[in-house]
Amino acid sequence: MKLGVFTPLFNNLSFDEMIDVVSKKGLEAVEIGTGGSPGNAHLDIDKLLASSDERKDYLAKLADKGLSISALSAHHNPISPNAAVAKEADELLQKTIKLASLMNVEVVNGFSGVAGGNATDTQVNWPVLPWPTEYTDSYEYQWDQKLIPYWKNINGIAESAGVKIGIELHGGFLAHTPYTMLHLRDAAGKAIGCNLDPSHLWWQGIDPVAAVKILGADNAIHHFHAKDTYLDQDNINMHGLTDMQPYSNVKTRAWTFRSVGCGHDLKVWSDIISALRIYGYDYVLSIEHEDPIMSIDEGLNRAITNLRSVMIKDMPADMWWA
Repeated sequence: MKLGVFTPLFNNLSFDEMIDVVSKKGLEAVEIGTGGSPGNAHLDIDKLLASSDERKDYLAKLADKGLSISALSAHHNPISPNAAVAKEADELLQKTIKLASLMNVEVVNGFSGVAGGNATDTQVNWPVLPWPTEYTDSYEYQWDQKLIPYWKNINGIAESAGVKIGIELHGGFLAHTPYTMLHLRDAAGKAIGCNLDPSHLWWQGIDPVAAVKILGADNAIHHFHAKDTYLDQDNINMHGLTDMQPYSNVKTRAWTFRSVGCGHDLKVWSDIISALRIYGYDYVLSIEHEDPIMSIDEGLNRAITNLRSVMIKDMPADMWWA
């Protein structure tokens, strides 16, 4: 396994400044946004698509710092009921897949997306209960008419490009649990997998180790985000887990994103890393820093230190004792 970082936390830095900081921290990989939610501070997708020389120069700068790209990330909503948003997201994703293929990047990350509740909706709708039955009607419309047809098409494009898709299991989008991930994968194709982020599983009540076993058994883990979540039971008792308070309301929120080791202890993180190894994931642990009570530098350094203490870098030895 390698240790890397998702770079939007350094969006205030240029590409050259960012890779200098990352390399000095001893990291080995970067996950870079191409647009959408992560922004494109460190990559001009049109410029790189247009010129092989630009691509070679970009990759050479990374190699000079001992870095590789674990994934290109285009987190957006390609099935939005807003036609302009859906078009922008789809174009970004397809460009990102093409660029990943040209630059030998294995994975493109993003969200599954969420549609409106019916063909005339103008806002997104995230049904999570089967009753009242209107929610079930919306759910079936979204999956059968929007989500599956869209990702079937993308699966074909990704397979042709030799690229894997890593969908982040994020609340608010249709693929947000192991079941919904596998349901989409079964319907759309095997190029579709997940960018597994334990932080989004914990607040849904899902054990990340169990999720690794479920998804790993189908070879559906294409990338991994290293981010923690603190669950405040007193605030859960008040607000429930579907807490609508802003993330900045740390004192009263039911749950809060934290740096690795600040929401769950390192035994828990060691169990996650071990499960990843057992189920065949031997790729990058990409740190995503969104801790609201730590600076960028302190939060990232804490995650690096904690992950280094539990990650598994080498291949296992022969079982000489057996």
